Amino acid sequence: MEVKVKLNGKLITEDVAADLLLIDFVRAHGCYSVKRGCETANCGLCTVFMDGTPILSCSMLTVRADGHEIQTLEGLQEEAASFIGFIADQGADQCGFCNPGFVMNTIALLRENPDPTDDEIRVFLAGNLCRCTGYEGQLRGIRSYLDSRKG
Repeated sequence: MEVKVKLNGKLITEDVAADLLLIDFVRAHGCYSVKRGCETANCGLCTVFMDGTPILSCSMLTVRADGHEIQTLEGLQEEAASFIGFIADQGADQCGFCNPGFVMNTIALLRENPDPTDDEIRVFLAGNLCRCTGYEGQLRGIRSYLDSRKG
């Protein structure tokens, strides 16, 4: 099946198998920040944006992305750079495996709500599995970033 997908600003037209998952499509196009974790849409490692909304690429067929814009962390480096250091400063990136999913969902959160409460941050990050930390480092990092923007 032919699909036309705008991936990180580049239009890609390609014949794909009807059962090709979006995670495999984006990784085949060099987007290695999108990772395979649970393969059951429970860990957040495969998060991408479709038309600006976070989705789990391990549970979506590529053909469903036809005509849509897909963004991965590779295409959002500039936006992520503003806050990723704050998360790292809190020791929340011990192994780093979960970071892309956290970063993608933090971008989504800040786009939707530029000044979230701690509870709102927790809600947005709830779908991300991290085996190294208790999620408090990520929360502290995001809070530090938000506080730094206030002056």
